[in-house]
Amino acid sequence: MNPRTVLVTGGSNGIGRATVERFARGGDRVWFTYRLGRERAQELIELLAAEGHGGVQALEFDQGNAESHDRLIQALPEPVDVLINNAAVGYKTVERYAADSERARDAAMLTINSLGPLWLVQDLLPGMVQRGYGKIVNLSSVSGGVGQFPGFRLADGMSKAAVAFLTRQLAAELAMGPVDVFAVCPGAVETDMFEASTLNPLSPQDRARLIARLPKGRLIQAEEIAEIVWWLCGDAGRVMHGAVVDASLGLGVHPGLLTGRG
Repeated sequence: MNPRTVLVTGGSNGIGRATVERFARGGDRVWFTYRLGRERAQELIELLAAEGHGGVQALEFDQGNAESHDRLIQALPEPVDVLINNAAVGYKTVERYAADSERARDAAMLTINSLGPLWLVQDLLPGMVQRGYGKIVNLSSVSGGVGQFPGFRLADGMSKAAVAFLTRQLAAELAMGPVDVFAVCPGAVETDMFEASTLNPLSPQDRARLIARLPKGRLIQAEEIAEIVWWLCGDAGRVMHGAVVDASLGLGVHPGLLTGRG
C-alpha cells in the first residue's frame, strides 16, 4: 500500500525529523507537526522538495493542548494511514512549557508525553480500523519501556511507561484487527533533548567520558531509530505487532553504564 499518508508528531528535529525524511524518501506522503521549530520545519520541507519529495506538509501543534489537538485533527488533509507518536518533552525541555514549579513540570510532562499520544490514537485509530489498514508506532524510552534508571525524574519515566502500556493494550485489543501497533524505546540518541538533559551540564572531559562508557562507546543516531520505525511499518514488521522494542544499543540491559550506579 504505497504511497501511504503518514503523520509524524514532533517532526522538525531529532528522531522526528529523521523519520519524516525516511518515510518521504520511501515514497509516502508525510505530514509532520512542530511547536517551536517553524523555521526548521520549512527547511525540511524545502530539502525534501529539492530531492523530488513534494507534498510534505508541516502543521503547528501544541501536543496535550485540547484546542490545538482539535485544530490538528481538522487540518489533516486526508485520513492517516500511519501514525508516529514521536513528540515529547524531557525533564529539561519541559521547562519551556512550565517553568514555575516542579509540580507544574511533572503535570506538563505527563500531559504532553502520555495524554497527547492517547488523544491522537483515540481520534485516528477508528478510521484505520474502518478502512482496513493502519500502523501506529509510539516512541517510548529505554527508561520508560525497558529498564530502570535510578536518579532519573519520576514523571519522565512514568510518562513514557504509559506509552509502552498504551502500545501493549492496543495491540491486545487489535490482535485480530487490521492495525499494527508497536513501541520503540531509544536509548542515548544524539538529539537536542539528550543534549539538554544529560550532556550540556557536563564539562568537555566529563562528556567524553560519559559517551565512552555508553554501549559501543557512542551515541545512537536519529537515523538509526527512524530506520527501525520505517521497517516496523512495512510488511515484514507485522510479526512484531505489540512489541516494545529496546533500541538502546544494550543500555536497557545495563542501565548502570549511564547512571554510574552499577
